[in-house]
Amino acid sequence: MSHTHTPATAKKDPLGSGWIIVAAVCFTVMGVLVKAAGRRFAMSHYELVFWRVMVAVLVLGFQAALFKRSLKTPHLKAHIGRGLTGTAGLVLFFYGITHLPLATAITLNYTSAVFLALLSVLVYRERPPLRIWLALLAGLGGIALILRPAFHSGQEWAALVGLGSGFCAGAAYLQVRGLSRMGEPTWRVVWYFSAVAAVVSAILASRAGWHRPSLESLPYVAGIGLSAMFAQLSLTRAYQVGRTFTVAALSYLTVVFSALYGALWLGETLGGQEAAGIAIIVTAGIVSSLKK
Repeated sequence: MSHTHTPATAKKDPLGSGWIIVAAVCFTVMGVLVKAAGRRFAMSHYELVFWRVMVAVLVLGFQAALFKRSLKTPHLKAHIGRGLTGTAGLVLFFYGITHLPLATAITLNYTSAVFLALLSVLVYRERPPLRIWLALLAGLGGIALILRPAFHSGQEWAALVGLGSGFCAGAAYLQVRGLSRMGEPTWRVVWYFSAVAAVVSAILASRAGWHRPSLESLPYVAGIGLSAMFAQLSLTRAYQVGRTFTVAALSYLTVVFSALYGALWLGETLGGQEAAGIAIIVTAGIVSSLKK
């Protein structure tokens, strides 16, 4: 795949596509905390989305003021469009987390890799190597092995919502690439997304009803926001400086991590089938990252 549109400074980033591994760890922590907060404090997914993005709005806004970074941009419309798409995906994703097993919800969200690949072909006319397509398909096959069936016991709607989150996420990632090609820095992309998501989720949460944060729930709320902020920064960086399809394949590690966290924190057990799925996913990620 051509890198003719990648900024020269981005090519010097030694971590490159490896940023997605950092993002995967942080996203898994966020998912576990969202699941726990929803269960323990009965917070709606709208509230959880608000707290997830508000930390980034405050921290990145403070850093911008401290280091005299300007929030002004000639691409405001593109930022708002990316923000709305990302917000839709995030709301649907959090609904899935609070209504489905953690690994199931995250897996449905990570169909974004397939949607991103398809949208990249349609929008940018890209033609990824065959091994990347095979790695993506193998990753999906591995995911199927580690999941319990989602379409049973009245979970059909939640599963469809989760799949919708994957489509929105894939479209949002494509918009991130567009903003990168316009020269927008990572922190500004994340800040505008977070600001749009904060406004939309606050409106939705006000309609559904708020729960006042307590000393007991504060660590969960803060943890969701901080882990999500670092995950978003790492993910955005990965798509800016890494290989798009390699990053997409490595993003499956979030599913692996969520399955492990689910076993350790939520009491979900992993059998031989799930272990085989994890092995396939990790292998697919490694293969996709190899040079030609």
